[in-house]
Amino acid sequence: SGVATMAAAVETSSEQLGAAKIKGGGASTLQSGRVIAITRGVNLDNTDWEKQNLKGVAFQQSVLRGCNFKLANLFSASFFDADLSGSTFQGANMQQVNLEMADLSNVDLTGADLTQAYMAGAVIKNLEKIDDTDWSDVDMRKDQRNYLCTIARGKNPKTGVETRDSLMCPD
Repeated sequence: SGVATMAAAVETSSEQLGAAKIKGGGASTLQSGRVIAITRGVNLDNTDWEKQNLKGVAFQQSVLRGCNFKLANLFSASFFDADLSGSTFQGANMQQVNLEMADLSNVDLTGADLTQAYMAGAVIKNLEKIDDTDWSDVDMRKDQRNYLCTIARGKNPKTGVETRDSLMCPD
């Protein structure tokens, strides 16, 4: 399971900055028959989650600046009100991710699949690395969509969807 994978990663990576914090401050809950790790309000700056299965993990109100989520499975994870500034999500599966009120300043979303993500109130200041992202059915404000259309280009390598098309940008 994703939590077992996360726990194993935390156990085996004693140098990892966030390891002790997740073990000490994290919790888990049983929801719909699956265990979901919760790291509410935990500081996990500069931690490395590359290629980890973090499906359904709740990073709500956590501080995750400069983190590496490259190629991670974040399906239905929650970053509600989290500070993600300067983090990378290159090639990550971010389908159905909750980014409500999250700080996405200077985040690298290159090649990420954000299909059906929820972005109400997300901060996208200096969000510029969105090449090859899939934004299909993403719930966001019109001004956010308009801004992203000014910099959108490429095609998502996994879904085959053009970034501009997924944002419904005018031609």
